[in-house]
Amino acid sequence: MPTPFEHAMNQLARATKLCSFTADFLERIAHPNRQIRVSIPVKMDNGSLRVFEGYRVQFNNARGPYKGGIRYHQDTDIEEVKALAFWMALKCAVVGIPMGGGKGGVTVNPKELSKRELEALSRGWMRALYEVVGPQKDVPAPDVNTTPEIMAWMANEYGKLTGDMSGAVITGKPLESGGSAGRGTATAQGGYYVFEALREKLGLPESCRVVIQGFGNAGEHAADIWTKAGHKIIAASDSKAAVVNEDGLDIAVLYEHKKATGSVGGFAGAQTIESSEVLYVPCDLLVPAALENQIRADNASRIQAKVILELANGPTTPEADDQLFEKGIHVVPDILANAGGVTVSTFEWEQNLKGESWSEADVFEKLKAIMVREAQAIFDRAKALNTDLRRAAFVIALERIQSAMQP
Repeated sequence: MPTPFEHAMNQLARATKLCSFTADFLERIAHPNRQIRVSIPVKMDNGSLRVFEGYRVQFNNARGPYKGGIRYHQDTDIEEVKALAFWMALKCAVVGIPMGGGKGGVTVNPKELSKRELEALSRGWMRALYEVVGPQKDVPAPDVNTTPEIMAWMANEYGKLTGDMSGAVITGKPLESGGSAGRGTATAQGGYYVFEALREKLGLPESCRVVIQGFGNAGEHAADIWTKAGHKIIAASDSKAAVVNEDGLDIAVLYEHKKATGSVGGFAGAQTIESSEVLYVPCDLLVPAALENQIRADNASRIQAKVILELANGPTTPEADDQLFEKGIHVVPDILANAGGVTVSTFEWEQNLKGESWSEADVFEKLKAIMVREAQAIFDRAKALNTDLRRAAFVIALERIQSAMQP
């Protein structure tokens, strides 16, 4: 299977056929500015020393400091991080925030580490990379398996090393450590604002039947937000299992069940099925909120959703995009749908730099205005180009980056 970065370059090639870009720009945007690999030694609780591999890819900073999360996952590697950094550059351009694209990671299963080991690893990542990050250089954030607490450890370590205690080096911190109100739910909330802006245009009913793949941070919050808005979550999954109830799942009770048992599987009042089968449950809206490459050429034909809204990064491959477009299934792309997280991260960065603290109502008012504006712009461009929403989003983002890179 192609790497995530090969998928990203395929998406780039497909989008740039629709509009005219300079040859120099296309050559430049296909290559990251910098790729960094570091060794992070950690003294384990048993006295042994383990060396973990860490990464930071700084893809493009034409529109502002590099911006992007740090993920801890056993399958993370430089190719995945490079693709995510590229998508971040486009994502920031799509929503018009003054940031570029970066991404970081560590190849590790954090569930195998004690809290002390996890803190040592996190502070070690910052010690290895503090010279190339900073409020005006590169501003990391949480991603898969990284938490506000981990961000606070990293920000504290940066402060010790540099004397800069503003916290603006990193976003996604706890409120008491300079975090922003609304950051925890921002990805799902931003996705909902996009959905709300496009629902009628995409032919969806007022009350939708929704399937959510992935019941982590983004998926749980999405389930809660859509339910409170009057929609029905009929299926949800995690990495171990999926549950289906055509009459709707009680999301608050499901959350408690998962907290108690470690999985959504076995939830009373719902049918438990294989985790991967959740993608094929007939619904109005499918929300992938897990990992990359979930909807592919070999399974896209089985999708029975009217619309897919990508809260995960890169869940749909280019080949699957073509199949879905032919079937009339709209895909609201990740670089728009999940950009609420990086948008509120940018608000946090701005608050830290100014020494301000905004209310959640203010944060969400600013977020909604951005997400609705850009969703409508992308829909209009897709119509004008007679193409899908992803290619339209790419075109808009690339135009903005090319403009910033021109002397």
